[in-house]
Amino acid sequence: MIALLTRRSLIAAALALSTIVAAPFAAHADDKIIVFAAASLKGPLDDAAAAFKAAKGGDIAISYAGSSALAKQIEGGAPADLFISADLDWMDHVEKAKQVKDGTRSNWLGNTLVLVGPADSAASLKIAPGFDLAGALGDGKLAMADVKAVPAGKYGKASLEKLGVWAAVEPKVAQAENVRAALALVAAGEAPFGIVYQTDATAEPKVKVIDTFPEDSHKPIIYPIAQLTGSKAPLAADFLAYLKSPEATALFEKAGFKILK
Repeated sequence: MIALLTRRSLIAAALALSTIVAAPFAAHADDKIIVFAAASLKGPLDDAAAAFKAAKGGDIAISYAGSSALAKQIEGGAPADLFISADLDWMDHVEKAKQVKDGTRSNWLGNTLVLVGPADSAASLKIAPGFDLAGALGDGKLAMADVKAVPAGKYGKASLEKLGVWAAVEPKVAQAENVRAALALVAAGEAPFGIVYQTDATAEPKVKVIDTFPEDSHKPIIYPIAQLTGSKAPLAADFLAYLKSPEATALFEKAGFKILK
């Protein structure tokens, strides 16, 4: 059994993630661009939205959450103009539901998976086949995003399986609703280790990278982006194009994302 988050952990994560929640269904104002985006994009995507608004005007509302939750909301009829997933599977899910506007989907960003600990951690681990992560955890928990649905959790589980340590680690896993919630648990000292993206670790000064997972231990981390068929905002296509511009991609490169050509 994978360990459940404690009430204290849930409260800590909720406080840390007060701005990273999926938006409720609401009327879609035609002049507002609504973006559903993977939680790990918060920061550079906010900056890009602010820069676009300053240059072009209009209003942009961004709902951050796990890609799985956002995809299911889109499938269920939630109003949105753009969707940015942290993996191909959930964009495929939305496309199969005929919610992706033809010709707008592309693979946009890449990322790296890392093991993190609190900033003051003295832990030293080298990620390799059979490495003793379970022993290093002791009685502590490994913070991960939902391993069955959220991309970061799926990538993390796949890597631990490939490295042959998942069976020993599984009972010590504390699952969170998205990768930023997992990050918050480590930052708050609720968990001695967590598996997140490199960009998450860069954005949070209260954690440090212990080591990086081998790229061949999991599927490539790809963020696809697309405009949705229900899009009504006149500037939605312009914002999508802006996100691929040199000005915007520089913001994401600074945050540690890889720009996919």
